[in-house]
Amino acid sequence: MDVHRLEVTHVEQDAYTVDVRGHRLRVDQPLEAGGTDTAPTPTELFAASLATCVAFHAGRYLHRHGLPRTGLRVRTEFTMATDRPARVSALRLVIDPPPELPEQRRAGLLAVASHCTVHNTLHQPPETAVELAP
Repeated sequence: MDVHRLEVTHVEQDAYTVDVRGHRLRVDQPLEAGGTDTAPTPTELFAASLATCVAFHAGRYLHRHGLPRTGLRVRTEFTMATDRPARVSALRLVIDPPPELPEQRRAGLLAVASHCTVHNTLHQPPETAVELAP
C-alpha cells in the first residue's frame, strides 16, 4: 500500500504551514475568528481540494478527447452546518466548460468530473484515526 505523508507545523497564533512533497501551503483563520487572515482556512482548502480535483478530472477528459482546456473553470460554494458537530453541510460545484465543448460531450465531462478521487472519498469516507504521539 502506498502511504502518502504530509506535516502541519504551527507558525504563529492560528497560522500553520503544511509541508507536502517539497511544497508548502499556509492555513489561517479570518480576523473575525481570531486569526490574522494570512491564508485560507482548512475548511476552505477542503472545498478547494474538491473543486481542483473536479477541475483536474474535467481537464483530463477534455485533453483525452482533443479538446482545449482554456476557459475551464469550477465555481464552488459551501455552507456550514448550524448544529453540532461543526462541519460543512453542503457543497455546490458548477463546472464552466470551455466554449468549444460539443453538446454530445457534456454528459461525459460531467460523469468523469463527478467521479474524481476527492468526490469518491466523500461518498465512501476513509477510516480516520486521530492520535497523540507518545
